[in-house]
Amino acid sequence: MRTRVHRPELITKVNVTPIIDVALVLVIILLVTAPMMSVSDLPVNLPQARTREAEDQRNVCVTISASGEMAVDDKTVKAGGLEPALALRLAEPGNREVLVVVRADKQVPFATIRHALDEARAAGARRLAIATRQRSEERP
Repeated sequence: MRTRVHRPELITKVNVTPIIDVALVLVIILLVTAPMMSVSDLPVNLPQARTREAEDQRNVCVTISASGEMAVDDKTVKAGGLEPALALRLAEPGNREVLVVVRADKQVPFATIRHALDEARAAGARRLAIATRQRSEERP
């Protein structure tokens, strides 16, 4: 009489749980770093203000450096090219009501900032803001 030896079943299926975990971590990293990549790397020293709003909203950044260089989000634009570049960015799907934030160095003359705001309005921007640094001291 023969006795049957019970053999364990072979595992033939792939465990996808670790793959899903890695994919979700990569998605989280992408979501955290994506907003940082849309701002130009022109050096800008922002003026100070007491309030700070519209930081958490999706927006289009117009950056003006102390030397007068301009950028729309992360793309540098030539003099006189701000309005067409901004109009192109605002024409993208979902950008109709987006907030346009002007980030200007505090050394930039206000006339240049006003001109940039005028060009943004001419490009179709409906909501405009000027970026500032928050003051560290409390109000008296």
